[in-house]
Amino acid sequence: MSLHPVWGHEAEREALGSAAAEEILPAALLFHGSHGIGKQRVAHWLAQLIVCEAPLRDEPCGACPPCRMALSFEHPDIHYYLPLPRPKGASGDRLTEALEEARLTELEDLRTTPLRPSHRDEVRGIYLGAVRNIRSQAHKRPAMSRGPIFIIGEAELLVPQEASPEAANALLKLLEEPPGQAKFILTSSQPERLLPTIRSRAVPLRLTPLNLGDITAFLEQEAGVEPSLAEWAGRLGQGSPGRALGFLPAGEEKGPLEKLRLRAFDIVATAMSTDSSATYSLALGFPPAGARGLIDLFGFVEEWLRDLAALTAGAPKALLNHDRLSELEEWLSTSQIKAFHVTSAFGSVDQARELARRNVNPQLIISSLVGNLRKALRGHSQRGVIT
Repeated sequence: MSLHPVWGHEAEREALGSAAAEEILPAALLFHGSHGIGKQRVAHWLAQLIVCEAPLRDEPCGACPPCRMALSFEHPDIHYYLPLPRPKGASGDRLTEALEEARLTELEDLRTTPLRPSHRDEVRGIYLGAVRNIRSQAHKRPAMSRGPIFIIGEAELLVPQEASPEAANALLKLLEEPPGQAKFILTSSQPERLLPTIRSRAVPLRLTPLNLGDITAFLEQEAGVEPSLAEWAGRLGQGSPGRALGFLPAGEEKGPLEKLRLRAFDIVATAMSTDSSATYSLALGFPPAGARGLIDLFGFVEEWLRDLAALTAGAPKALLNHDRLSELEEWLSTSQIKAFHVTSAFGSVDQARELARRNVNPQLIISSLVGNLRKALRGHSQRGVIT
């Protein structure tokens, strides 16, 4: 199965195509923008353009052998690296080998199911062993092209979960002195988390959100989604096709992002409640370990708070969770929440996110978050703190 066509980002692709035609592409690029917005697909498009034998108006022809191999993740000089779960029971050289085996398995999965949500449940990273594999490939003679091309997705995860900068520093050495004609295309939805030295050596290019019409058409044509469901998911996608895919149901199961959105709704609803015992019941519904898996959840908590702020400001058309207007209005009608109360609540979410990155017990984080949100939304400034 081949990759789907590129949707949107016409101006950015025109600029990249012109630079490729004039042979002035920098050795390292950093595509950044919202999660799931299509950064990696544009990176693949550029890699395909670089290896294409007969580009048409700064576009890859799509028909030559290099193009066909690129579209099926089989071109020997295009190397694709994504964050992966850390292989269990492996260390040293064995870890490097295990990470390469896992990468090849991931590529095989992408060949069969290239269209997938941008969200993943498990903790992943780009570990030092993966960068060692990149360094080894970068110094090999290319098989068909002028030089190897490395696509490194979600590059902010080059700093692995142990908070060691080794992987990022190892990549930095490659970016400082790229061997031969090697090209590096990094993508990131959180470029501020990259080492400043890496950001300074890669030319940045920001990709902007797609409009609702493009996302709806993408879901209908590429994912076979019926129009009303496509519009619902498209609006929740906020300009991101990968995010929109995460809301779509899989059979009888809700989509992974829809599950997170509803769980975040429960957190805010519990904070709005006067029943303090509900806080502990909610917290006990979370596992006692795996706090880093909460980080995406907290993004949805912030979106619910943003919607509350929009309603208190009299701007219902600005809601992100457009399908829950009635519930939000009911919350506000039975409370005395003011806009500045909601504003102060965002700090509680920032605190919870930092605790998750420090891998504190998730049950304690959720209990503390709900308590802090309740105080903030009631106009109390003091917040509980977990250390």
